[in-house]
Amino acid sequence: DVQLQASGGGLVQAGGSLRLSCAASGFTWKDYAVGWFRQAPGKEREGISCITGRDDFTLYADSVKDRFTISSDHAKNTVYLQMNSLKPEDTAVYYCVAVAVSGLIFRPDGTIVAAAPKCPDLLVAKYTYWGQGTLVTVSS
Repeated sequence: DVQLQASGGGLVQAGGSLRLSCAASGFTWKDYAVGWFRQAPGKEREGISCITGRDDFTLYADSVKDRFTISSDHAKNTVYLQMNSLKPEDTAVYYCVAVAVSGLIFRPDGTIVAAAPKCPDLLVAKYTYWGQGTLVTVSS
């Protein structure tokens, strides 16, 4: 079974940094993408970043681009989210997520092309597995 364990949340002042960790198990890295979503109080869940296991292809939401960095350490079965220049609006519960990715492109003419897997769009419905959340609070 795929298991995801997020940690590293806490209280930080605006402008500060935090690093979240996601301990992942139960799947083969090259066949999966792992990402992060967050949910602020009273708001819907927002996809913020993803990384593929095979080629480290990354994807970021505009709201965190240039401030957050996702990375992975396959030897430690862990995905990290380095969060810099934190803002009060980054306050949320952060969730680690995962989904199987194939890298196959099905062309309209019926042919199938193998390509490097990429992260799915950062939408809740695109990600199959969810871990428990870790709370990040950014004070102003």
